[in-house]
Amino acid sequence: MHKSVFRSGNGFVKNASRSLHSSTVPVNATQITTLPNKIRVATDPTPGYFSSIGLYVDAGSRYETPETSGASHFIDRLAFKSTNKRSAEEMAAAMHTMGGQIMAASSRETIMYQSSQFSKATSTALELISETALNPSFLPEEIEAQRDAAFYEVRELQAKPEMVLPEVLHSVAYGNRGLGNSILCPEDRIGVIDNNILWRTMSAWYQPENMVIAGAGIRHEELVEMVDKYFSSLKASPSSPCVSTSIPTNQNQRSLPNPQVPVNLLASSVNPVRKSLSRAASYLFPNTPSDSILDASVSPSSSYTGGHKFIHDSKGDFDHLYIGFEGVGIHDQDIYALATMQVLLGGGGSFSAGGPGKGMYSRLYTHILNHFSQIDHCASFHHIYTDSSLFGLFASFVPAASGLRGGNTPSQILPHLVHQLSLLMYTTVPAEELTRAKNQLSSSLMMAMESRAIQVEDLGRQVLVHDRPVPVTEMTDKIALVTAEDITRVAARLFGPRSGNKPTIVCHGHEDVGNWQSTFAKYGVSSSS
Repeated sequence: MHKSVFRSGNGFVKNASRSLHSSTVPVNATQITTLPNKIRVATDPTPGYFSSIGLYVDAGSRYETPETSGASHFIDRLAFKSTNKRSAEEMAAAMHTMGGQIMAASSRETIMYQSSQFSKATSTALELISETALNPSFLPEEIEAQRDAAFYEVRELQAKPEMVLPEVLHSVAYGNRGLGNSILCPEDRIGVIDNNILWRTMSAWYQPENMVIAGAGIRHEELVEMVDKYFSSLKASPSSPCVSTSIPTNQNQRSLPNPQVPVNLLASSVNPVRKSLSRAASYLFPNTPSDSILDASVSPSSSYTGGHKFIHDSKGDFDHLYIGFEGVGIHDQDIYALATMQVLLGGGGSFSAGGPGKGMYSRLYTHILNHFSQIDHCASFHHIYTDSSLFGLFASFVPAASGLRGGNTPSQILPHLVHQLSLLMYTTVPAEELTRAKNQLSSSLMMAMESRAIQVEDLGRQVLVHDRPVPVTEMTDKIALVTAEDITRVAARLFGPRSGNKPTIVCHGHEDVGNWQSTFAKYGVSSSS
């Protein structure tokens, strides 16, 4: 028996003694139950032909030390191989028999295992997830095969600047520590990773209090029973008490004190080649938000440093220029204004605007891409984390050194990017433009929730971050409150001359960006060099 807390229709909190099953909560409500070992179980029982479940662990490359660097990359890639109960062949056969999709992915702050399958196969899916997360074999031959794959993957990505430069940007921004750790295993570490390192890392990270299991399209009591069956072997850390909750979502949740900002303000991708570089906690842009529930004394702090790096490459078809600034963390209320600001800037490829509603009216299209044919790609980015974020712009363009007509140098492109940032501070965003950006942000969030897989991932990550689900209506309500004054204020907070915030600049191609300090000073952006 353990205690449950639920919120009644009139908003008062009541306590009740209960077993793992509850009849006091509406059957159609999102519920959370914390088991005796402190693993949390969350469900959205929306019915359907398929159900989705996932395990979300507060772990990832941010938590790696020099001794464990690259471990999360290998843990991700070795998922669903041999376990203490099944060979790799038996595991593959069991996954195919389910008739669904099962996958693993790692990011800077989360490692996830997720499956979508016929409802009758949910128990099998959770059993496979528990085996690969709690009892992997890490056979030497499997690790060796992954070494070969990792070498190939790293070298392939290094040949694609648009995929590897965001990693370089993080390393420069955060001084190669914490959030500056690469999602990919460093090439000089690939040959070092062994089962001893992997086991030590997982033992430290995979504590039940750092785990959430979420389900969509499944009854809460049913999933709780399954989790109790497959994960009860995990023992709770003795340092913190066990608190159990079962919380239905309703309108009264909006009046909770100190409401937390949701984690899902960015986009998700499961492309198997680039999933490590693009996995996200939410669904608008390719980033990696998440949160840490570790005690501050053990959670690794990441100090934003900013800086500049030039990577010479005289063979590429395009030069690439990134400028970024530290933004607010996921719990900061300005996260909504910053997300709106990113949509307002928008951008993309020169031939990918599409029709109305797909970004063709965003500022980077109308101000840059539509006027400069030599710029192949120009877009904003926003990577959100627990205590920080990385916001900025990048451009890929025909280099002047290539000899092609209309080519440019990085120093010629930089003013166009910096000018777009200065406009956010020194001019008021027209009401029509702001409304369009807020509508695009809200509709993207709501449309993403039509996917069962995204729905369960969103639920799992929100509970991991906030210990409660955040209704999409709560997010859209807060987006609707963003004003033009908020955009101006938050822009000045991030990159104004009095912000104290230094830029991060990464230039890749034929030549460096040159005296970028004078360009920032000319447009009144950033406070120091």
